[in-house]
Amino acid sequence: MSDPAISQATPKPRNYPQRYIAELQTALEGIDPDQVSRVVDVFREARMRGRRIFVCGDGASATMASQFLCEMVKGSSLGRPALFRIIALSAESPGLGDSGRDSSREEAFVEQLESYAQPGDVVVGISPSGNSANVLRALEHAARSGCRTISLTGGDGGRLARLANFNILVRSSQRGPVEDAHIAVCHMIGHYFLNLDAA
Repeated sequence: MSDPAISQATPKPRNYPQRYIAELQTALEGIDPDQVSRVVDVFREARMRGRRIFVCGDGASATMASQFLCEMVKGSSLGRPALFRIIALSAESPGLGDSGRDSSREEAFVEQLESYAQPGDVVVGISPSGNSANVLRALEHAARSGCRTISLTGGDGGRLARLANFNILVRSSQRGPVEDAHIAVCHMIGHYFLNLDAA
């Protein structure tokens, strides 16, 4: 027999999807479309000038970075006269830390940027909390190196929002809706170039 006190305290499963949908809708409605448009302009300029775009994230955001790469390369570049030079950085690169330096996971993205990034390139960091250490290190290095920086964050934006040249903030404290909204932002950017800007 179930405990009545527990039954009353636990939300009914059939009600949770409605609550999640409402939270996601609020998160999406809070995105600043002008800021997304500014990021689209940065991407367009990078493509025009042949600059690289590096994307990084930790945990689930690393998967999002890879998905974003696929969308921009296959959907928005394949068969087009101008191509995006976009690279998803990996926190699990097998060569990291074997050069005699005291490397750590926090420096994983930095080591890759040291090898490949040049002034004028673009570095995008994805972090729902805005405080992922390796993403912060990446944008700090990018700023010092003369790269333009973009962040996708949630909540209050954390340190990453204050660091980046352009921040797209999802104003939600719930990680799920923030991650879903970040995917939507990536689609906004990718599908703009897929459908409206085929240069």
